[in-house]
Amino acid sequence: MDLHNKRVLVFGLGVHGGGEGVARWLVKQGARVTVTDLKRAEELQPALDALRGLPIEYVLGEHRAQDFLNADLIVRNPAVPRESQWLALAREHNIPVEMEMSLFVARLPRGAAQVIGITGTKGKTTTTLMTGAMLQRANPKTVIAGNLRVSALELLDQIDADTPVVLELSSWQLEAFVPHRISPHLAAITNIFPDHLNRYRDLDDYAQAKHVIFRYQQPNDFVVLNFDNRILTRLPRAMGRVVWTSATRALKEGAYRDGDWLMWRWEGATHNIARVSELRMPGEHNIANALVASALAFLWGASPTHVAEALREFGGVPHRQELVRELDGVRYINDTTATAPAATLAAIETFAPMARGIVLIAGGADKSLDFAELARVIVQRVRAVILLEGSATDKFARALEQVGGAALIVGRFDDFERAVRTSREIARAGEIVLLSPACASFGMFANEFERGELFKDIVRRLR
Repeated sequence: MDLHNKRVLVFGLGVHGGGEGVARWLVKQGARVTVTDLKRAEELQPALDALRGLPIEYVLGEHRAQDFLNADLIVRNPAVPRESQWLALAREHNIPVEMEMSLFVARLPRGAAQVIGITGTKGKTTTTLMTGAMLQRANPKTVIAGNLRVSALELLDQIDADTPVVLELSSWQLEAFVPHRISPHLAAITNIFPDHLNRYRDLDDYAQAKHVIFRYQQPNDFVVLNFDNRILTRLPRAMGRVVWTSATRALKEGAYRDGDWLMWRWEGATHNIARVSELRMPGEHNIANALVASALAFLWGASPTHVAEALREFGGVPHRQELVRELDGVRYINDTTATAPAATLAAIETFAPMARGIVLIAGGADKSLDFAELARVIVQRVRAVILLEGSATDKFARALEQVGGAALIVGRFDDFERAVRTSREIARAGEIVLLSPACASFGMFANEFERGELFKDIVRRLR
């Protein structure tokens, strides 16, 4: 669709920057843009400030039927549920609905054939940035976009037919590909664990949403899957070629760990990639991420030197097991993007062996997830728990009580600064204060990134 002078409705501006970028890009295409969002202006102020001066009409705090019925095109924010009554209204009246990712891929010089797409419950941001770092060594024009708080559409001007495009894709963003029956040429799923069950019927429904990343591949495409994640071994058969990774066993083909070495075995040749001891990021999960990234880079055509250099230099991602500072022998770790129990489990398993004890800051908004396994691990490996108030916190506290962990709970806080300062008071030299909430941030914070930035600010001010 030529967007010039078309009436385009942006359905959901959001607070992560994507909707803001979409609106700005649409204006540049000459579209007549209206933005509608249930949030009020004060909740969306940063995005509104960024768009100030552009010819955009805003309908905030409500949705109106006429805005949907009068649109030539609706661009849906990934946070809008697929079951939305407003999307049903649009379908009834044959009004096209797109998402940023479908608009973006359709405008790439080579479409989905140009895309390296990465999804998963945990590790997709780290794996995306690792993969991008490897490809940037081979081709400096490499573009990294997707679920990274930046609009992919605004990067189109930087992309030609030879530019590798590495996309982090959430399960919600993948919904953009279903109507068009497209999947990336190179795809990967890092893992699947229970998450977002407030948006999906059950774990199978969530897994099927992830499966879209390779559902529509062709025989000359590739999908990289983690053999150590059992759910991935049970997904429907791929049309493209499956490439496995494993941190626990040698493989006949694929990327795997062998002692202190990461290995790549492909089409009869075996390469040492890099030593595990050379990686700058701790944790078994980061070894798994490195294997997936390496497989994608090799399949694209990167050299062993490009892959090894990127792995040795990659220092991690903000808000993901990020060391903020050390004070009086206590390390403060920001893992705010751990918004599901599986992610907090990974953080505890990473840091418990390197600390005398862990003071865990957790709790928040509910995503219909189970805390039983996390509670069992907390009782074994955490010395104290500081809970943040939220719709999931009662369930979290009950899970701890059921496994004899009630005494670990230091308190429940609706004041984040008090919670962090309490961790300072009780933490001992050699211990770690770990912000790894296992819950969404909504209620106390606009999003998990605000939670992480506030944590870092408070910790840096501690005396």
